[in-house]
Amino acid sequence: MKKTIFTGAATAIVTPMNEFGGIDYESYARLIEWQISSGIDAIVAAGTTGEGSTLTDEEHRELLKFTVDKVKGRVPVIAGTGSNDIAYAVDLTKYACSIGADAMLVVSPYYNKATQGGLIKSFTAVADASDKPVILYNVPSRTGCNILPETCSVLADHPNICAIKEASGNISQIAKTAQLTEGRMDLYSGNDDQIVPVMSLGGKGVISVLSNILPRETSEICKSYLKGDVKKSMRMQLDYLELIDTLFCEVNPIPVKAATAAMGYGKNYLRLPLTPMEKKNEEKLLNLMKKAGIAF
Repeated sequence: MKKTIFTGAATAIVTPMNEFGGIDYESYARLIEWQISSGIDAIVAAGTTGEGSTLTDEEHRELLKFTVDKVKGRVPVIAGTGSNDIAYAVDLTKYACSIGADAMLVVSPYYNKATQGGLIKSFTAVADASDKPVILYNVPSRTGCNILPETCSVLADHPNICAIKEASGNISQIAKTAQLTEGRMDLYSGNDDQIVPVMSLGGKGVISVLSNILPRETSEICKSYLKGDVKKSMRMQLDYLELIDTLFCEVNPIPVKAATAAMGYGKNYLRLPLTPMEKKNEEKLLNLMKKAGIAF
C-alpha cells in the first residue's frame, strides 16, 4: 500500500524576486514561516507558481535546498522537478532526493509534448531515478499534453508514482482517472475552483495557488470535507470563488504575485515573459482580498 504524501492543502508557493532579478530569500523565508504557522499541510517549491521554468539550474537547486532546510520537516516539501527535457528532470529529481525533499511534482513534458507511450516512458524514467514518491502533474492548458486516465492506470503500478495533481479542469476525465487508479494513486485537485468536486471523487486535497494568501482557509475547505462537513466545505468553496477566479484572470502566477507582494512578502517582480498585473485587475484583486479579511 502506497503512503499518502499529504491530506489537505499544499501551497504551490510563489518565489519572491528582487529588483535585480534574483530570488528574495528573506521574503521567501517569511512566507514559508507564515504558511506553516497558518496550518498549511505541505509546500510545493519551484512549481508553475514558483516560476520554476525560468530559474537557472543553480537557482532551482538552491531554492529547493533552501526550502527543505527552512521547513525542517514540519510539513512535507514537494519539489518541482519536471521538465520537457527528461534527462534534466531525472538529474534534478536525484538532487531533490539527496537533499531531503519528501516528494517530487513532475509535470508532463511541455512544448515538445509526447505520445501517451512517451509519457509512460518519461514518467517511468523519472520515477525509477527517485527514492521518494512522485506526483504526476497534468495541466494540458500549459503543456499541450494531456495525461489520459488509461495512461495514469499504467503508471499507477509503479511503486514510486503515488499521486496525480489534476489541473485539466475536465471533471469527467478526472472521474475516469479516479475509477481506473482507485487504491493505487492518490488524487489532488490542481484547480482551486474544483477542490470540492475533486474531493467528491475521492481526492485527498489540493495543490493550491489560493493558499498562498489563505492557507488556513484553503486547508479548512479540505479538512471539513474529510471530516464529513460537506456543507461547510462547499460553502467555503463558493464563498471564495470570485477571489479564485480573479487569481486566474491573468496568467498564473501574475495575480498571486501581486497579492503576496501587497501582503509584504517581497515586491511584485516577475521574470519575463511574465509581466506585472494590469492595474484594473489588481484593484479588483486587492478589493476582494480586503473583503476576505486578508491583511495588507
